[in-house]
Amino acid sequence: MGNFLPNELIRRLNEQYNFDTESFLDSHNDATRITSVRLNPDKPFRGFDSMERVPWSDSGRYLDGRPVFTLDPLFHAGCYYVQEASSMFLEHVIEKIGFKDSSAVALDLCGAPGGKSTLLNSSLGKRSLLVANEVIKTRALVLKENLVRWGNPNIVVSNNDPSAFSNLPSFFDFMLVDAPCSGSGMFRKGSHAIDEWSLAHVKLCSERQQRILSQSINTLKPGGYLVYSTCSYSKEENQDILDWLITEYDLETVRIPIDAEWGIDEVLSSSANAFGYSFFPHKVKGEGFFLGVLKRRMGAICEEKRVKYNFEKCSTDVVNKWVKDVSEYESFIIEGHLHIFPKLFMSKLGVLKKQLYLKDAGTTIGRLSGADLVPSFELAHSTVINEDIQSQEVSLDVALAFLRKQTLDISDFKTVKTGWCLVKYLGVNLGWVKVLSNRINNYYPKELRIMNL
Repeated sequence: MGNFLPNELIRRLNEQYNFDTESFLDSHNDATRITSVRLNPDKPFRGFDSMERVPWSDSGRYLDGRPVFTLDPLFHAGCYYVQEASSMFLEHVIEKIGFKDSSAVALDLCGAPGGKSTLLNSSLGKRSLLVANEVIKTRALVLKENLVRWGNPNIVVSNNDPSAFSNLPSFFDFMLVDAPCSGSGMFRKGSHAIDEWSLAHVKLCSERQQRILSQSINTLKPGGYLVYSTCSYSKEENQDILDWLITEYDLETVRIPIDAEWGIDEVLSSSANAFGYSFFPHKVKGEGFFLGVLKRRMGAICEEKRVKYNFEKCSTDVVNKWVKDVSEYESFIIEGHLHIFPKLFMSKLGVLKKQLYLKDAGTTIGRLSGADLVPSFELAHSTVINEDIQSQEVSLDVALAFLRKQTLDISDFKTVKTGWCLVKYLGVNLGWVKVLSNRINNYYPKELRIMNL
C-alpha cells in the first residue's frame, strides 16, 4: 500500500528523527488494532492475569482481541479502563518522580474522558487529592462518570476554563496538562485526524497549548512537577512547548529513566535541551504519544487562601450504616445529598468550592429522605462502601438485564430480604435494586443503561 499520510509531516519526521520511514508507514497500513486496558487495583479480578503486561505500566495489559466492552459488566463496574498503552507511560513517570502513593495535591487540567485521571487517582494513592478538570460541560460529565466508576473518594471534578486556576496560586504539587493537539499520533485510529491535519492546524494547536499553560501554570507550587503530553508528532506542539515553558517560566527539565528495550525515543528540545519521550507505532506496541516532565524551581510559595466554607454537617450515625472507615471522612449535605470527603483535605475543598465550579467532590452517598437514605449509584461503585450491606450475586444474563434497566425476575432474589440490595457480578458491585414483596425495582441510572446492540 502507498503513503496516505500528509507528505509534509513525513518529511519533517525524517528530518527530525531520521527513522525508518517505510516501517512507520507500514505501521499505519496495518489494519491490526492493538487493544489495551489498565486494571483498577482497588477492584481486583482475575480475568486479565494471563494477558501480556504493558512494559511501562504494572497495571496495563494487552488483550488478544477487542471484545464488546459494552457487554462486560466488569467494564461498567470500573474494574478496568480501556486505555491506549502509550498513555500509560504516565504511571512510570509518577513512580520515578517519587509521587507514587504520596500525599500530593494534583491537577489533571484537561481530564476528559478520564483515562489519565483514573491512572493518577490510582498511582498517587489514597492519601492524595486529585482535581480532575474539563472545560467542556458534556465532557466533564463523562469525566465524572468514569471517576465515579473508578470508585475512590479522594477526587474533585471541576468544569472550568484553565484561566480559573490562576486564582489558586501555588496550590498543586503536581499538574498534568494532556493538551488538545493536532492528533497525528492517532492517525491509525481514524481517517478524520488525517483529513484535518495541516501545518496551519499544528500552529493553531501550539498557540492554544501556550494559552492553556500560561493561564494555569501559576497554580503549580515551587518544587512541583508539570507533566505535559500530547498525541502529536509535531515538535511545534512538543519539544518547542517545553523550550517555551523553560524560557518563559521558572522551570527545569526532568529526565525519566527508561528501558532501551521499550522502544521509546528520548529526544532533546532545540534550545533548552529539555528531555522528551516520543512513542512511534513502528517502535512500540501503542499509538503516537509525547510526554515531557518539568519541575518548577524553588522560590517563594504564595500563601494559600484561607476560606471558611460552612458545609451543612450530617450525623455520622447515618454514614456508619453505609461507609467503612467512617472516621477518615467528613460528611456533609449539599442540596439534600449526603457526601463524604477525606478529612485531610477538607480545608482544600473549601478553597476549591470558593474558586471553581465543581461537578462532584468525594463520594455522594445518597439522597436524604426524612430519616432514611436513598443510596446513590456512586455509593454502589465506591471502594469505601460497607461490605456487610446485603447483596445478590447474579449470572451474566441477569447482570446485563440489570444494566439495560430491564425488569428483573423476583425469583433471582428469593433469598434476599426486602429493602435495598446490591447487585453483584463475579463479586463486584454493579448498582442497586429495591426488593419488595412482589417485585424488584431496578435503580440503575436511566442515562447510563446499555442500549440494545
